[in-house]
Amino acid sequence: MAFSIRMNEEEKALAESYAKLHAMSLGEAFKRALFERIEEEYDINLANEAYQEYRIPAVNPDRLRNYGRNWIYELPCRNNCSV
Repeated sequence: MAFSIRMNEEEKALAESYAKLHAMSLGEAFKRALFERIEEEYDINLANEAYQEYRIPAVNPDRLRNYGRNWIYELPCRNNCSV
């Protein structure tokens, strides 16, 4: 599959310079840049989904808010504890 990209002289010179610096053809440079960008966006989306799963609690937060409220706490007494 072939593509045509319109660039001004400055953009063309920059692209050709980049391709030459990395010892690849101009087509290979664009192809690599495209697939690297796709991979980066995929990784970012995957990380965002994982973060959202991490942030969403598995338990209803209202249940956690009242958890242990009606418990009677007994602390051990070391000295004379006649309360």
